[in-house]
Amino acid sequence: MYAVIETGGKQYQVKEGDILFIEKLPVNADDSVSFDKVIAVSNDNGVTVGTPYVSGAAVEAKVLKNGKSKKITVFTYKPKKGSTHRKMGHRQPYTQVRIESIKA
Repeated sequence: MYAVIETGGKQYQVKEGDILFIEKLPVNADDSVSFDKVIAVSNDNGVTVGTPYVSGAAVEAKVLKNGKSKKITVFTYKPKKGSTHRKMGHRQPYTQVRIESIKA
């Protein structure tokens, strides 16, 4: 059994026991979170696709931790201009969750 959920502007295919790194949510570690924007659910009877979401479906997850990913370097410049360049760094915040159950 799997489901397709939408969170943080992205879509994820999840199964029970999966661990995901998603966009940061305003919750603390060891809290429970429910995703109600379920786009599709697959079970023994087949696949149910919502328009746009499946009514009555939810995915329960447990928050493992909040954190920041590794730093990436962003370097911008304008070619043929000697003094126009800029070096920046960015660390994307995330929330790590474990999928507990899928309710169709």
